[in-house]
Amino acid sequence: MISTSSRLLRLVTLLSARPSWTCRELAERMAVTDRTVRRDIARLRDLGYGIESDPGPWGGYRLGPGTRMPPLVLDDEEALAVAVGLREAALSGVLGTGQAALSALLKLRQALPGRLADRLAALDATLVHTPRVGEPQIDAPLLLELARACHSSLRISLSYRDHAGRTSVRDIDPYRLVHTGLHWYLVARDVARHEWRTFRADRVLEAHPTAVPADLTDPPDSAVLVSRGIASVVYPVYATIRLPLPLDKAREVVPPTMGTHTADGPGTTVVEIGGNTADRLAAYLLSLGTPLTVLSPDEVREALVHRSQALLEANR
Repeated sequence: MISTSSRLLRLVTLLSARPSWTCRELAERMAVTDRTVRRDIARLRDLGYGIESDPGPWGGYRLGPGTRMPPLVLDDEEALAVAVGLREAALSGVLGTGQAALSALLKLRQALPGRLADRLAALDATLVHTPRVGEPQIDAPLLLELARACHSSLRISLSYRDHAGRTSVRDIDPYRLVHTGLHWYLVARDVARHEWRTFRADRVLEAHPTAVPADLTDPPDSAVLVSRGIASVVYPVYATIRLPLPLDKAREVVPPTMGTHTADGPGTTVVEIGGNTADRLAAYLLSLGTPLTVLSPDEVREALVHRSQALLEANR
């Protein structure tokens, strides 16, 4: 005789497997009486499952939308598929600037039984995320470790390499992870400096948790802090381009975290973008996939022309 909780989970799994079941079909599959099925359906409804039913001997039960999110039952292969999908969504930032995908992946990993956790670890070792042009490759386990640090609200010891290549170790209180469309940034309070800072996640070398609770008093707007930090960075090379798009559309193509936008008439926008080299800026401009004009400097324009000509020659 299986327990009530196990029977309820089995019932949810059956209801998720096909559009509709009669009471008799469910009773036969679960080796219980029709009365038990009806009683278990009532229990699931009390738990928040939106189970719909049709009256009569040929009526049935079906799993519909509930009033609140109930527990989700996945088999082994479904759990692995969801975990891999969340991993790629987190690395690509396809779900926006927040850390929703990372948070969901973290919760799923913690709930996985040992056999699935081992399989997922093996998949992580063999799967490689291919970044977009100009996007740095980031280590998925490290990104997940940073998300775990934000979730646990514990101080961490961070080994970090800055823009100039200098390496330092500092204590920080992690708060949020923000994706700009090109980079992941960790928003945290620098303990020694008593100020909120942003750290490029792909420049993090190691992150070691401590037992000290994080001091998250008066946290900032994470997205705004990252945008301001990016705007304050001084790059070796800047390019000014003109996009044949109105201001709102231009900001969708080049996010505000990547450039400074100025309306240039009703259907044109001028954008200033910084980069480490003219060639890398040219690669980023090509990745935008939209018509544009490089207004300055000549070295970025020449690099863009060179890359375009090389691409044309390779496809003749």
